[in-house]
Amino acid sequence: MLDLKEQIIAQLNLQDIKPEDIGDDQPLFVEGLGLDSIDALELIVLLQQQYKIKLSNAEDGPKVFKTVRTMAEYITAHQAQNV
Repeated sequence: MLDLKEQIIAQLNLQDIKPEDIGDDQPLFVEGLGLDSIDALELIVLLQQQYKIKLSNAEDGPKVFKTVRTMAEYITAHQAQNV
């Protein structure tokens, strides 16, 4: 998950945050990292560019982008499907 955290930091240009500052189960939005809807779009781009995964249903976004762990699980599940 360290790679994913580094990718999130780079994609969102979070200059003051290190990967170890982000808990695996820490919420990414609101009370956690405090990300917003623009950041959500950037995370969608990250999935497409880095993992060739397209978020097929916009309603899945809040569930997928809840924490780093939920993102990692989504990536793992969809990479297995694409093999």
